[in-house]
Amino acid sequence: MTKIVFMGTPDFSVPVLTMLHDEGHDILAVVTQPDRPVGRKRVLTPPPVKEEAIRLGLSVLQPEKLRTSEELEKIIQMKPDLIVTAAYGQILPKNLLDAPRLGCINVHASLLPKYRGGAPIHQAVIDGEKETGVTIMYMVEKLDAGDIISQTTVPITDDDNTGILFEKLSVAGTELLKETLPSIIDGTNERIPQDEKLVSFAGNITREQEKIDWSKGGTDIFNQIRGLYPWPGAYSVFQGENVKIWKAEKSDLHSDVTPGTIIKLMKDRLIIKTGDDTSIAITELQPAGKKRLSAEEFLNGVGAKWNEGEQFE
Repeated sequence: MTKIVFMGTPDFSVPVLTMLHDEGHDILAVVTQPDRPVGRKRVLTPPPVKEEAIRLGLSVLQPEKLRTSEELEKIIQMKPDLIVTAAYGQILPKNLLDAPRLGCINVHASLLPKYRGGAPIHQAVIDGEKETGVTIMYMVEKLDAGDIISQTTVPITDDDNTGILFEKLSVAGTELLKETLPSIIDGTNERIPQDEKLVSFAGNITREQEKIDWSKGGTDIFNQIRGLYPWPGAYSVFQGENVKIWKAEKSDLHSDVTPGTIIKLMKDRLIIKTGDDTSIAITELQPAGKKRLSAEEFLNGVGAKWNEGEQFE
């Protein structure tokens, strides 16, 4: 029975943990991020991995900063055979990377060496990629730079957004790890060095990336909106106030007006001019200080004051 320490935090990581448990591995501990305040009422909420670990009856550690925590030495003293991480959210220090006899492996949601970093799924959608995937890799001190063990490819369709793709990649990553683990445990797995010439990065999403630039083409804006859904959300500014744009569709409606102008208000959508011969149909949005609304709900309420010809900044 392989002794494993698992490290992960969001929903993406939960199926991986469940699989390791169901496959009969000896999970010594589950390491995840601390509970955080969530929502307008700032309710202290455990991460999804913690909830699953408790359900499975596993020991949970939640260091604020793993590198300088007491928990770090506890993990090393457990003498795990293997450390498995999946979207944990903290950098592992060298003394921890060197501790397990089988090493530390990571389930990374991209086809490395493309999209190293903390937001590979967001970035793949924003960039309009037609496919992405999951890489099982050895961890080293350099970010996502370790040898590749195995990979699987997942297509991206126009109907996908980051939330949908998270679920697809979580399932694909869990299956890939399940298939790959036996070779890691018996030492017969592949180790493919990454080609540094092909490296690209996908850092955590910044506030600047969330703001829509209406001078860009319609496809780029469509990809930005779905790439930021369901979190953190794209936004624009209308009459001096931020408006979250949660869902949108591509539209062929053309106008020669300035990009960002409302071309047409329909029953269930707002058609906005972009920087090329296309437009964007907003179908779900959220004005500042209001709840999320379908375009139809919005136009029947506060949006009734909006007019064709007015402009997003």
